[in-house]
Amino acid sequence: MSTPFTDKPTLEGELVVLRPIRAEDADVIDRIVAEDPDIAWMTGSVHRRGEAPDPIPPERLREVYGAWAVADDRLVLGVVDRESGDLVGEVVLGDWDEGNRSCGFRTLVGAAGRGRGLGTEATRLVVEHGLRTMGLHRISLEVYAFNDRARHVYEKAGFVHEGTGRDALLLDDAWVDVHYMAVLGD
Repeated sequence: MSTPFTDKPTLEGELVVLRPIRAEDADVIDRIVAEDPDIAWMTGSVHRRGEAPDPIPPERLREVYGAWAVADDRLVLGVVDRESGDLVGEVVLGDWDEGNRSCGFRTLVGAAGRGRGLGTEATRLVVEHGLRTMGLHRISLEVYAFNDRARHVYEKAGFVHEGTGRDALLLDDAWVDVHYMAVLGD
């Protein structure tokens, strides 16, 4: 059976190229996460700022990325900075709900790709692809209340706040809400 995620396109913008993820990209993404402690707490992967997430053996991470490269239940694209040619992150459409033509979205952009519009353009490109090319009706995401930078990017790409999950994450001994956002197509 073919799904909307079978096709692994390359999407090009002015600032970034989104290309299909590869197994060997796992090493770069692992380095990006390891070198940027903000990623762990902004994604809710840890319960204390400065804490490192549990390590994943490099060979296992390569297996995961290799499987994602050909998976028909998700679209994982590497975010390549046009200026440097470097992989600076990833965007993911997953959690496909066939009957409702919807899926979830997540992104990770490391420090080298921030503050220059790369994340905004990458988000817009993959959302446009999902809604227009793949025929999705709804793309949703979750973002923690303290992550204003990410929420701003999502709003610029058309996502709208739909609700709040109270006390969804325990971070530094304080409860943090999660915001539910979505963008709709036709």
